[in-house]
Amino acid sequence: MKYFQIKSDKLTGSSYNEVYKKAWKIYLKEKCKSKRRPYIRSMYFNKEKIFLDIFWSHLKQKNWVDRFRRLKYYSCAICLMKNNKFDSITIQDNKKSNEILHRFGGIT
Repeated sequence: MKYFQIKSDKLTGSSYNEVYKKAWKIYLKEKCKSKRRPYIRSMYFNKEKIFLDIFWSHLKQKNWVDRFRRLKYYSCAICLMKNNKFDSITIQDNKKSNEILHRFGGIT
């Protein structure tokens, strides 16, 4: 698997609230670009939309430690989804046949 070099750094902060505020500002910046659901366009999926609000609802299901870890890499994940052209590892879920998981590799 090839790894994409990401130009943005992970979010800094010593507490969950600090990192959450920075990640939320990035989300609002992307949200202001569209009038409806916030999205970004992915190079890998031929400029198709990836909706960002799904991440925030998924994040609420996690515990505090996992939320903090995931939010630190939020800006890196946005950059990776926008600019990555390398192939991903694709896995189809056996339990839910309509769900496909794509894993991308990136270096910060």
